[in-house]
Amino acid sequence: MTALDTLDRTVEHTDRGPLSRDEMAEIVARDIPPGSFVNLGIGQPTKVADFLAADSGVVLHTENGMLGMGPAAVGDEIDTDLTNAGKVPVTELPGASYFHHADSFAMMRGGHLDVCVLGAFQVSAAGDLANWHTGAPDAIPAVGGAMDLAIGAKQVLVMMTLFAKDGTAKLVPGCTYPLTGVGCVDRVYTDVAVFRVGSQGVTVLETFGISYDDLAARLDVALRRLQD
Repeated sequence: MTALDTLDRTVEHTDRGPLSRDEMAEIVARDIPPGSFVNLGIGQPTKVADFLAADSGVVLHTENGMLGMGPAAVGDEIDTDLTNAGKVPVTELPGASYFHHADSFAMMRGGHLDVCVLGAFQVSAAGDLANWHTGAPDAIPAVGGAMDLAIGAKQVLVMMTLFAKDGTAKLVPGCTYPLTGVGCVDRVYTDVAVFRVGSQGVTVLETFGISYDDLAARLDVALRRLQD
């Protein structure tokens, strides 16, 4: 059970937010069940490793072939041969193991991961995920292991800012970018709110620096409160 599982109504933190990336990562880390096997996607999700409690029992997996990854490496801890899939230097925890890239993908595709945390360009109200290509002519597609993770993990959490630089929402009625996975996302963690998405629609679990009503006015998706 996690902090969000104990909520019986939507919590509005109007005195706190929008959240920084570190604060977002801390909240995601808070909600990962103890003892989970977890993959953190490239970009913002890698910060989650820095906020996992030492006694959480969470084991981090990286698709380039490591189990038991620790927080990001700094200073004398940096070993250029020890990186995550995003080429960021990381530490290893006691009992860490290394294996072939193919074995790592077998873990992802075989349903052996409890949770993955991914970034996104868009998430639909139904839980569709678009995170590998914007469709722009000059963009370089880089799907990596995102499709394997989105479908293979038992629970998919997305971590992203809710609004793009042009002010458009990334939580949308239907994705307009190429899809990574269909109906695969369970929760969306953003700088202003945490959402549960899927076949039952979009439920607001928490807000940060904005009220539920103001949030609903800025989005084109139908929202509901947890107690509705």
